[in-house]
Amino acid sequence: MKLLNRVAVVTGAGQGLGRAIALAMAEEGANLVLCDVQGDKLAEVSAEIEGLGRESLPVRCDVSSKSEVAEMFTAAAERFGTVHILVNNAAIVPTSPADEIRRNKHYEYVTTPVPRRAVGITSSLDDDDWLRWWDVNVHGLFYCTREALKYMEPQQYGRIVNISSVAGISTASMHSPGYSASKAAVANLTKTVALDVAGANIFVNAIACGGVLTPPFEAYLEHATDEEKQNLYQMIPVGRLGKPEEYASLALYLAGENHYLVGQVISANGGVVI
Repeated sequence: MKLLNRVAVVTGAGQGLGRAIALAMAEEGANLVLCDVQGDKLAEVSAEIEGLGRESLPVRCDVSSKSEVAEMFTAAAERFGTVHILVNNAAIVPTSPADEIRRNKHYEYVTTPVPRRAVGITSSLDDDDWLRWWDVNVHGLFYCTREALKYMEPQQYGRIVNISSVAGISTASMHSPGYSASKAAVANLTKTVALDVAGANIFVNAIACGGVLTPPFEAYLEHATDEEKQNLYQMIPVGRLGKPEEYASLALYLAGENHYLVGQVISANGGVVI
């Protein structure tokens, strides 16, 4: 078992990609600290992990709160002694009605023959549209990383996997400039932190995910028109969204021993960005 007796903290573990990553790590022998703001969902994932014969500690935690993050890592150390792996998965994604309107405008503009014009996305954003991404997507990732390093640096070992997005390395999410900027910050922070800690045998890397078939995307697809769905799939060369389990396998690899990857941003995206 590749992660036998390792202790992994996975944020945003209550559903979707975070749940898939947590389960994949448990199947490879890790004990899990599960973080999410949705306590009921955490209980379900915790039960699944214990059903696999591993231990889990579900902690309701808002990663945008540095005090709650510090309390979570203290609880992790009290339960398991240390932390070996951190997966910074918790994030806010563009799912509001306004986000969906902007997304559909973007997809129509790049997939159908319409006159060239300003799409009017950036100029229509208010301050909240810009600022709402940063507390969770960037500050939360920093708070969790800082706390994890307090255990990883003294023990001269650690693996940190940051979940960025294809939005952070391309124009694939032009419909959401604030989200794209926050995920670009994740990609660059991955590189700077990796350089800082590589000498302590702590490997920090990121996955720049393409579209992931998680509950928010499933909700969008449920009420999207056939044309809107076609516009989405037209942008993906393989013609489908990625499965959480496909991304989880990459996170599992980066959390393991048998690689030489430091500060890399690996984009699994079905060919959207090559």
